[in-house]
Amino acid sequence: MTKILSTLPKPSALASPCSHLNSHLKLAPPRTFNLQSSFGQQRRHFSPTSACLFPKAISKGDTIPNTTFTYVPWTPELEGGKACGAPTKIQTHDEFKGKKVVIVSVPGAYTPTCHVNHIPPFIQKVNEFKAKGVDQIYVIAQNDPFVMSAWGNTSEAKDKVIFATDLNLEFSKEIDALADLSAVGFGLRTGRYALIADDLKVVDFAVETSPGVADVSSAETVLGKL
Repeated sequence: MTKILSTLPKPSALASPCSHLNSHLKLAPPRTFNLQSSFGQQRRHFSPTSACLFPKAISKGDTIPNTTFTYVPWTPELEGGKACGAPTKIQTHDEFKGKKVVIVSVPGAYTPTCHVNHIPPFIQKVNEFKAKGVDQIYVIAQNDPFVMSAWGNTSEAKDKVIFATDLNLEFSKEIDALADLSAVGFGLRTGRYALIADDLKVVDFAVETSPGVADVSSAETVLGKL
């Protein structure tokens, strides 16, 4: 037994499963934010991403990820809440090529900050965004497309703003913008951020340091950057 143990690596030599990736990709450590829950005043620390899985945040001039969004196209029949519609998928590189889009991500549909403070101004100011050359605004979350559609209808977005699902969180993963809300029982979520893209290139990308706050990702702030 002593002979066998002597052949094992010393604890200091043991590497994490991602250490070989870190050495090649020069990954930054995960960011740790201070979360003030929208459902109370208790503050908790959380790490929004894993540096192993998601190498780096996206920067100005970078190409946005090529991932899938799903959403239910708006029709008047959806307004009464008795029809559910049929989800459709879009591939970001196909749909956004040659367009200027604003992607607003939130941790969850109907949650207080998202529903009351963050998203309504994007709907109210949609014509101001159009006047600045924005072709489409997308509100994304990890919720399924039927929930996102219902939320859009409740918010009276109609076809002015698209409420979509970040399928499997892939878009948010690739830009290092997830929020781990396990401490309040919500698990891994899309973070709260705003991204402006023009012909697939990042014009601006801003992530909130607390998912319970809508500041750098607010409609007013985003309009000021267009």
